[in-house]
Amino acid sequence: MSKPDELLVDIAARVESEQSNQMSLTVVVQGAVITGRLAPEAAWRQRVAEVLAKSERLGPFSALFAPAGAGTRAPDRKANAAPTHLYFHVARILQGTLGLPETGGMYRVAIDDVAAWTVGDLSYSDH
Repeated sequence: MSKPDELLVDIAARVESEQSNQMSLTVVVQGAVITGRLAPEAAWRQRVAEVLAKSERLGPFSALFAPAGAGTRAPDRKANAAPTHLYFHVARILQGTLGLPETGGMYRVAIDDVAAWTVGDLSYSDH
């Protein structure tokens, strides 16, 4: 998108302001369909940091994702600025009849890159 969808920006801002992870959303980004729940940036960063910290090889990267206030770098956007990214957790990339990964993943998507979206989590089938 050349100009971010204002409604999508408002949804992302509401997720941030309410600190809620209950908003399900499906987006199309460069032909990929991603479906899952939005999370506030700080919660998303904390979860990614936790996963990385458990990895012997990737542990040193965990500090890069720790949310502001945890003694590391600040979030990508300034206070009161419009969100520029969507932070998905428990999300899947839909490929045919499969959702990858099966357990859900953590995705960061630039709002500018969203070509289409719908409220809700798209179902998929493992059959």
